[in-house]
Formats: sequence, structure tokens, C-alpha cells
Amino acid sequence: MKNHFEYDLEEEEPVTFVKIKPGRRERAAQNTSLRRKKPQPKTSYESSPDVQRWLSEQAYDEMERTRPAFNPSLVASRRDAPWILSSLMPFYDQQLITDVLHEAHGGKEATVFCCAAHPSTGMEYLAAKIYRPRMFRSLRNDAIYRFSRVQRDEEGQAEHGNKRRGSAATRKTERGRAAQVASWIEYEYLTQRMLYEHDADVPQTFAYIGNAVLMEYIGGFEEPAPRLSDVELAEDEAQPLFDCIMHNIEQALSLGRIHGDLSAYNILYGQGEVRLIDFAQAVDPYHNSDVYSLLQRDIERTCHYFACYDLRADARALAHAMWVRHMGPLPDFA
Repeated sequence: MKNHFEYDLEEEEPVTFVKIKPGRRERAAQNTSLRRKKPQPKTSYESSPDVQRWLSEQAYDEMERTRPAFNPSLVASRRDAPWILSSLMPFYDQQLITDVLHEAHGGKEATVFCCAAHPSTGMEYLAAKIYRPRMFRSLRNDAIYRFSRVQRDEEGQAEHGNKRRGSAATRKTERGRAAQVASWIEYEYLTQRMLYEHDADVPQTFAYIGNAVLMEYIGGFEEPAPRLSDVELAEDEAQPLFDCIMHNIEQALSLGRIHGDLSAYNILYGQGEVRLIDFAQAVDPYHNSDVYSLLQRDIERTCHYFACYDLRADARALAHAMWVRHMGPLPDFA
């Protein structure tokens, strides 16, 4: 006699499952769930309160302007025309540019326009780098950058970025984010200007107003200088350009700056020469020794790019020697 707690697998009939049509309540619950998961349309950055506030603060009073209206034809058809006009009008009023000719480079955070330069600048063209409304989003993983340089509070006063509490640039408020963005743009302008004055291979800067930086235009009118990542170098170019970039990295370090995000994507190439750009994330090694890892990463990325040209270099050894020459012994954690 079989135990009631045992199963005879051979005698047991196979079990089948029949799909039952959901009832009215089940269908209503499913429809409700689908409605909840329906994706919401994205809100344009131009229409956000932060952006509109920035535009109103930067806008000029038409009644006080004495120059003719600034109406570049290139901008009229763009959705972000108000943003671009508000950003570039101060340069026009200060007689630095006369027209906007074409878009030279575009990115997630900023767009660079080729502008016709005013004769007073001594240039034919100038590049206007306009930070886009996307910049009002919280900057991700930026703590090491913020805590390694001086920030500005909501009244424009200097405050150290390593002040972990109470800093306007670190508070997640609308005014705090605006102060943070303004601080980053100003820091890029001041860093690039300082490097240029010390003969580094960077574009010359002319002005910084609001969310735009005006600088030297690199390349020809119809062909702006490409990024190093988009060109194929001749065999005899690799070593001189590598040495040039290393020289610029070390020169910046001696002046108290580390690029912090250097790669072939933010180095311009033209006629056998390079120009380093995009210094918004530059940091001061004298302010915080934790940034040694950023110096090493800048060098590692450069070495990785030139490795495809059979140029071998020890990035860690280069970073170590460079830091010791200008900063002294390495931090304990390095």
C-alpha cells in the first residue's frame, strides 16, 4: 500500500494550463497600469524657468541700445534663436563681432559658432562658444572639480569650493545651480586666458559675458579645424605632436592648472599644429592634491591615442615625474 505522501509519477496525469480571458476588473487594472507607464513628452530646455530667468537677466534694454539691431540671418530659423541672440548680443554691442556665419562645432553642453569679427579685433573670424540650456542640469560626478577651485556665491563673491556646506555653488537650488554654471564658465575663460598669456597652445580669448566665451577661431571659414580624434596623422607628425601636448600639460601644471578632461576630442588640429580647448573642468593642484588622478588620466588618454601610431610611452611614469618636478612628493594615495 502506498504512502499518501508519495507520488507515482507514472500514474499521474499531465497537468495542462488554460489561459483564461481576463475579466472586466483585470482589464481595467491593466489599462490603468499602461496609462501610468506612458512616457511623458520631454520639456525643451529653452522653456524651463531657469533658462527663461537667465535670458531675462542677460537681455539688453532695447531703449538703451544705440547700435542697429543685431539680427543675423543664420539664427532666425533656429528653435533656440532667443538663447543665441541673448548670448551674442553683448559681443555685437561691444563691437567685437558683426555677424554669425555658421555653426562650427556642436556638443552636449555647448555650441561653437563662427562669427564675423569686428575690424577693431584685428581678426577676420572669431569663435563664440555658447553654453546651451542643458548646462542648467546638475553636473554629474563633479565633486572633485568643485572642491578643487574657488567658486562664486550668488552675489559674485569668491568662496572656496572645498567648503562642503553652505556654498551657493553646491546647493541644489535654482540660484545655486545658476551660480555653479556661471562659476564654471568664468573659470574656463580665465584659465584659457592665463595659458595663452604664457604661450600655451590654446586659442586666444577676447571676452566672456553671461553664458558665452569669445575666442580665436581656428581653421578656415568653410573648414573649421577638426578635432584630433577625427584626423589621421602622417607618420612623422605623431612624435612632435605628442611632445607638444605633453609640454602643454606640464606648462599648465606649472601654472597651477590641470585640464581634467583632456583627450583627442578636445584638441584641435590644423596645419601640423594642435590647440587644446574646453577648460571648463580645469582644476588647481595647489588647492587640492587629490587631483593627481586627473593629471594621470589626461596623460593616459593622450598616450592611448598615440599608441595607434606605434608611439609607446609610460603614462604613469610621465605623470609621476611631471608632478614631482612641479608639486613635490606624490600624495599618499597616488
